[in-house]
Amino acid sequence: MNEFLPRSCTPCALVRNDSLNVARFGGSFSVTSPDNIDISEPTEAEAYPQHECGLFGVFGHSNAAVLTYYGLFALQHRGQESAGIVTSNGPGTTFLVHKDMGLVSQVFGQEELAKLKGARAVGHTRYSTTGSSTAKNAQPFVVDCVRGQMAIAHNGNLINADLLRDELESKGSIFQTTADSEIILHLLAQPSENGGNVLAALRRIEGAFSILIMSERELIAVRDPFGWRPLALGKLDGAYVLASETCAFDLIHAEFIREIEPGEVLIIDENGLRSEHPFPPQQPAFCMFEYVYFARPDSIIGGVNVGKVRTNMGRELARKFPVEADIVVPVPDSGNYAALGFAQELKIPYAHAFVRNHYIGRSFLQPSQLIRDFDVRVKLNLIKEMVAGKRVVVIDDSIVRGTTARARVVNLREAGAKEVHMRVSCPPHRFACHYGIDFPDPEKLIANQMSMEQICKYLGVDSLGYLDVEGMVRATGKPVNEFCLACFTGNYPLPVDPALDKFIMEKREQRAKALADQETHPTLFADLK
Repeated sequence: MNEFLPRSCTPCALVRNDSLNVARFGGSFSVTSPDNIDISEPTEAEAYPQHECGLFGVFGHSNAAVLTYYGLFALQHRGQESAGIVTSNGPGTTFLVHKDMGLVSQVFGQEELAKLKGARAVGHTRYSTTGSSTAKNAQPFVVDCVRGQMAIAHNGNLINADLLRDELESKGSIFQTTADSEIILHLLAQPSENGGNVLAALRRIEGAFSILIMSERELIAVRDPFGWRPLALGKLDGAYVLASETCAFDLIHAEFIREIEPGEVLIIDENGLRSEHPFPPQQPAFCMFEYVYFARPDSIIGGVNVGKVRTNMGRELARKFPVEADIVVPVPDSGNYAALGFAQELKIPYAHAFVRNHYIGRSFLQPSQLIRDFDVRVKLNLIKEMVAGKRVVVIDDSIVRGTTARARVVNLREAGAKEVHMRVSCPPHRFACHYGIDFPDPEKLIANQMSMEQICKYLGVDSLGYLDVEGMVRATGKPVNEFCLACFTGNYPLPVDPALDKFIMEKREQRAKALADQETHPTLFADLK
């Protein structure tokens, strides 16, 4: 078919036509009619892929807790459910911990930070990828075991979590949370004669993991051999600092040294730095969605500025799917740089017609019966005068379920936009992520359930264009074999269980409860008379 179709009875002319990957799934996912799709307003988790987690660590600074607070503040975009900091002054001192549900600024104040004494710290800000959003799952986790005190903070997702937990529980391990991160802690806590050394324990986990481990003598940074999640090393006033993204270094004026290599275990102690590479080498599979959406635009990843990559994606998108229009409008904040590149390439005026409310709390009244699209409008409000009577190009980084994108198109139409064209700076998402991004089930991904014609009709746009994989990768300046593109292509670097989801540990608890309700379930004192 032609990339640009003449306008027909449908409300859009397509600029791309991709079909479902039926062969890969054996036709198990049927195409949903646009007229039958659920148009109720999505939650934030349904509207966009959710962030992973943010890690920050300090070794050898008298104000370790305060530096970690600022570091987590810079990494707040990576998770808004909970935050925590653990501090230590080395061997013979008790680990101090404070963590709770909420944003970093809500969890920590002057009083809490003053109590976190120590020159070493590990911090974490969380969005749950395995395990529900509850206080017991807030990190870092802390234990006192045969190896002494340990604290762990984890960003990523383990694909063999269920198997490892079965094994550990059969040997007597008792779990306090439903987060896969606790499994790592149990493996590390095994005595040498049972579980081998720390490196042997780390070799047992599979999946995506960037980890900070604080023992009584060391601060250890670990990155999985595929390098899915970012992790970087810096230095400040003679102290070493570690962070998920370099933007955290900028805030505290730390010097960026280098990224932790895929498969590297970096050990920091009083003698300095030591590196180990305990994992079999793998082909790099860095998560492309870090460049597309997750990472802050002022971060440097793989030697490249994230904002520059997104601008390049916008330019690639404009070259592939140009359109005659009067104004280019980004969906803030994630679409800003792609929209800028798109506008620059086609020399179309760029304007922020959508205004974002930056002061939305984690919880607020949602009067869905009074205001139909409250959840959309409370985050982004439209300046009607900027779009009335104009041909508008809306640039977004991704479309997941499609309900939020549709609501924005409705707002533009109501404001008097003459035409509405949608451009997306990454390919269609058709597959679930099992490596640390909370994408919904494939059945809820609009591009897996509809053809491009149907998506275009459902959104109500005059034309629709997605950037392809080749253009997206080209925008990074890196080879395609360095990235994980599974959510776009369905090609997973590590085999995954289709049943794996973020609530797998909760399902274990449900099975245990069902067993406990049976009369045949053994009691603890069955052998006593």
